Amino acid sequence: MQRAFAVVDALAEADDDLGTNELARQTGINASTVSRLLATLVDGRIVEHVQETGRYRLGPRLLQLGGVVHERLDLRRLAAPRLRELVRATGETATLSVAGERDAVTVDFLQSRASVQSVAHVGRQSVAHATAVGKVLLAFGGRPLPPGPLKAYTEHTITQRAALVAALERVREQGYAENLRERDADLHAVAAPVTGARGELAAILGVQGPSWRFGPEQMRDAVEHLHCAAELLSADLGAPTRRPDQDQG
Repeated sequence: MQRAFAVVDALAEADDDLGTNELARQTGINASTVSRLLATLVDGRIVEHVQETGRYRLGPRLLQLGGVVHERLDLRRLAAPRLRELVRATGETATLSVAGERDAVTVDFLQSRASVQSVAHVGRQSVAHATAVGKVLLAFGGRPLPPGPLKAYTEHTITQRAALVAALERVREQGYAENLRERDADLHAVAAPVTGARGELAAILGVQGPSWRFGPEQMRDAVEHLHCAAELLSADLGAPTRRPDQDQG
């Protein structure tokens, strides 16, 4: 892996396209190994092979990945004050998630100041059918239902597909999703969609806490703050200041 990075770094620093032997000299890696690394990098579109010259340059995928990183860093910056306000208003942990390859993924969070806190960490996946954030992804992100049987994480997890379809319809109607001890036996959560400039699902804001402290009344109060934060963040991203559920009818 380090040798592949060395090849990519050499191409990034070069003023022009480079050949295999030049890359070998610059990286100190033998030419046959460089050739194998280049073949793998070309397959992944990290590096582009210029057919006319037989030389190499950085490929289009790096630009795409760089754009994704930039967007997510910008999203975290914009969302930071919204997370702070959610924690201040609710006393619970606030999360920021985006659509991943399969499930939604936490990209930032701000922990509750309470002595007993809910579990949140960057990179954690939100199971589509068993979390509030996951249900928002299914309801507003244009994602198909999870394939195969729905895994039961607790006795409260939705495992029937018809029940999940009905739950997602409620999410669309009310503009937010709930999780009542469905993934973790002692966790409650609510989540709402954030839209981008094209009306797409750009992110998901969530509030979560221990079920014994973050009960139905506290969750209802949190939803009001959550909608406000989601609308403000959507506006920051260039979307009209209206919730996706208001477009339903």
